[in-house]
Amino acid sequence: MEHNYEKEYGCLMLKMPRELDHYAAEFLKEEADALLLKYPVRSLVFDFSDTEFMDSSGIGVIIGRCKNVRFSGGYVKAVRLNEQIQRIFQLSGLKKIIEVE
Repeated sequence: MEHNYEKEYGCLMLKMPRELDHYAAEFLKEEADALLLKYPVRSLVFDFSDTEFMDSSGIGVIIGRCKNVRFSGGYVKAVRLNEQIQRIFQLSGLKKIIEVE
């Protein structure tokens, strides 16, 4: 399973899958970590434009990558969240640690 991504001017944008469950989260975690090692970036952007479902595994992936990027002095942002994903961000506390646009 390969996810779409774009790298531009020190920013890595990861296109999140339609369903971010345990199965997709494992692949996303491995791919995101490999990309962050390959492309040292200052910012990581999660694009949720196609995401309809996310469980706790997805939340864990986001928090883990957030810690990795912030450790190296970067920042993390989430964009294009639908109403359901915004609610998950609110209830899980992700909105307190990640900028949401």
